[in-house]
Amino acid sequence: MTADDYFAIQRLVFSYPRFLDQGNLAAMAQLFEHADVHFQDGRVCRSNPRELQQIFADFVRIYPDDTPRTRHLTANLIIEPAGTESAIASCYVVVFQQTAELPLQPIIAGDYRDRFARVDGEWRFIERFIGNDLFGDLGAHGKYDFAPL
Repeated sequence: MTADDYFAIQRLVFSYPRFLDQGNLAAMAQLFEHADVHFQDGRVCRSNPRELQQIFADFVRIYPDDTPRTRHLTANLIIEPAGTESAIASCYVVVFQQTAELPLQPIIAGDYRDRFARVDGEWRFIERFIGNDLFGDLGAHGKYDFAPL
């Protein structure tokens, strides 16, 4: 794996929270055009950006500034080659949120476990496991009650 490969994969990992925090659900979902996304509740979205965008749109509350008023912090990223055309990665995530009613605070913590492959010469997500396992006040984040445990 070259440094360029590493940086391309890193860019994919970091683009997901950037698009999500910007409220750009379409761009976020498009990152997973070639990927199966596994949610902690057992659902799997199989290589379908439209469906993935809808899953997020159905749950995430978007505020008048067109964002969910969140900041995802991704840390402890480890990328490892899994052959010449594939790689695996893992990282931690903490989601902070602030709204007019909710003071700035962490609302979600967990991890992402990812697989990548070169598709038509470009690195792409092939699989993501969302392992959110610590939750704070999600009342300002979701459009409906979420029972994480």
